[in-house]
Amino acid sequence: MAANVLNSPQAVQMSVFVVRAFVKMRSAFGDSRELSQKLVLLEQELKIRLNIHEAAIVEILQRIMTILDPPPEPLGPQPPEIGFHVKEDALPYRTRKKSA
Repeated sequence: MAANVLNSPQAVQMSVFVVRAFVKMRSAFGDSRELSQKLVLLEQELKIRLNIHEAAIVEILQRIMTILDPPPEPLGPQPPEIGFHVKEDALPYRTRKKSA
């Protein structure tokens, strides 16, 4: 804009310099747009991978918790045990006291 107001070679050089700077900025932003699109795609892919891994980790932790803290046994009537069972009378065991 200075070249429009001032009619000097230095003002023209500055105007050309400013235009070239804007052209470089536009090309840099164009490159950064492509880069940002690639980064967005990479981020989406990584999120999908992380979601898969997080789901696997949660499943493993849930299985570990069921092993460490099994569910309580039901309080209702139990089915009869299968097999042959012998009920024996307990033998009376006595321990002798040592006489001193």
